[in-house]
Order: sequence, then structure tokens, then C-alpha cells
Amino acid sequence: QFFKEYGQDDCWHSIFGKTLSLVLEQTENYLFNCHDAIGILLMIKLTHYYKRMVTARGIDKVMEPFLDRVTSLFWPRLKMVMDAHLRSIRGANPKKVGAGDIHAHLVSRRYAEFTCSILLILNRGRKTTGESSLNGLPNGSPGKPTDKPTLRGSAGDMLVNDLDVMVEEMILLLKRLSDVHLTNKKRIIFMINNLDSIITIFKERRVSGREMNRFSELLVQQRELFVEEELLQTFSKMIAFVQQTEAHMSRITAPRGARGVAAPADVVNPEVVESLVHEFASNWKSGIEQINRNVLSYFSNFRNGMEILKQVLTQLLLYYTRFQDVIRKVWRGKPPSFCKDLVSTSVILAEIKKHALSI
Repeated sequence: QFFKEYGQDDCWHSIFGKTLSLVLEQTENYLFNCHDAIGILLMIKLTHYYKRMVTARGIDKVMEPFLDRVTSLFWPRLKMVMDAHLRSIRGANPKKVGAGDIHAHLVSRRYAEFTCSILLILNRGRKTTGESSLNGLPNGSPGKPTDKPTLRGSAGDMLVNDLDVMVEEMILLLKRLSDVHLTNKKRIIFMINNLDSIITIFKERRVSGREMNRFSELLVQQRELFVEEELLQTFSKMIAFVQQTEAHMSRITAPRGARGVAAPADVVNPEVVESLVHEFASNWKSGIEQINRNVLSYFSNFRNGMEILKQVLTQLLLYYTRFQDVIRKVWRGKPPSFCKDLVSTSVILAEIKKHALSI
């Protein structure tokens, strides 16, 4: 009340000057050996909150210079700590952090927990209802709360940019860790498990934004690669035939006025097609069962595994539909005798639905 009424700088400094100098000195000494980025960011948030408080109480003239000096100590140290984190990620390799197996690596969880904490303190991605924003005011109270960070300016932008760089460095680290696996399929499985682990933590913390979008996009790409790798393991002959024959047929120009394409023997080898039909008819169920066992053993997150299983089986159905289309186009007039052994797509779809019910 005294300083609110009088606000005398000389009086304020004569009483609190030495004490505040000691606080600044002790804070600076502590920050020399502080590597806690989350703790420093929390202190920055508290300092901003107290700046608004002293303004509301009318003593900002004497208190704000001190709080500005405190903030000027925190931001450079936070930058140094973030740079150290980035150097640590860039310098990490399987020898330093451990190679691990195809499941999620410990560094993925550490990164996700750290990034979620930073983003939640910055108030990015958090639901606004009933939660306090970074400006220290409850959402819905006077002022203009926002979902975006209120730590604006070069310092706040610096932190956001560091997080963007950290996303890309983390992706590169996961790729380095995946390189220890001998097969491309295992490398893809490793990437899927780690990306899914990061995304799961983001969802548990209710954090969204471009960081999560980046990992989600990469997860979609890796899932598509896995689908092809898994199908090639069991149905490689049929898939290769479909891809090569479709490419060959696209280059064939039918004579003007002709109803069909070239003669079957000019497009495909009938004996090869017949063997593929018989092979698929006898092995497709066991192949689906093998895919189901593989997916359940590869992916630690059951829901993620089931989503991938549906994607694999759906792609298998699409390949087989394309295989049947090739046969129909080649033998338009008179289907060969082995067509009676073609498996109906409705039967395959029923089998896929049976596995989908286990989700």
C-alpha cells in the first residue's frame, strides 16, 4: 500500500535494493549449473505472471525493472539448454543410447514427454475450457486469452523454432537407430513403433499442433511401406505379376475398331496365370493367418497393430481385385477353365471382417 500510494523509486531502492541485488546474484549463480529447460520455462511463466500482477496493483514502476532483469537471466540460459538438447540428439547414435529391438526406444518417450511439457507450458494445443492461459489469467476472465503462446517476440519465437528443429533432428535420430536392423522390413517396423509411441504420448497429454502433425504424416508413410513389405513376403508372385502386366497392357495399343486387347498369349503366359490362381486359392487363408500373427508380434500397441492389419488385408483385397481385372481384360471373349478356381472377393472380404471384429 505504501509503494502504491507513493511509488518513490529512491525509497524503494533504499529498502529493497540490496535484497533484490542479492536475489539476482543468487539466481544468476544457480543458472550457471541449471540444465532444467522445463523448470526455467516455468520460472519465465511465473515472472510474466508477476509482471501483470504488479501492473494491476499499480507498483509496476518500481517492480517491473527487477522482473525484467530476472527474465533477461532466464531466456539466455534456456537457449543454451535447448541448444545442448539439440546437440545431444544430433550426436546420439546406437552405441551411445543403445540399439534396442524393433519396439519403441526409450529416447522416443523421453523426447515426447519433454516436448509435451514445453508445449503445455507454452499453452499450445491445450483445451482452453477451465484452464489458465500463459498470461496468468483464467480463461474466460477479463483480457484476451488465446490458444497461442503469449511469450511473443524474439525469445518466444526462438523456443518455438528450436522445437521445430528438434522434431527434424529426432526423426533423423530414429532413422539412425533403425539402420542397425538388417532388413528393410525391420527398419520400417522400428520407425512405426517409435512414431506411434510419440503420437500416443501427445494424445495422452492432449497436445496437438504441427509437431504431432509431422509425426502423424511420417507414420502414415511408414505404414504404407510396411503394408507392401508384408504382402510381398507371402503374395510376392501375384503382386509382381499384377504390377508388370498392368504396366505392359497400358503400353499396348489395340487396333482401331478392335473390341479386345491383343491375344492372351501376347500379353501374359496362360500357364503362369493358372499357377497363380491355384496358388492363391490354396494359400490365401494361411497367408492371412500368418499376416495376423506377424502384425500382433511386431507392434506393441494393440490398437496400432489392428489398424495396420486392416490396412494390410485391405491392400491384399485390392491387389487380388486387380489380378481378376487383368484376367477379365485379357480373356474378354472366353474365360479360361481355371477361372472357376478364382476366390470370390466377397469371401476374402468376409475373412477380413472376421479379423476386424477382434479390434
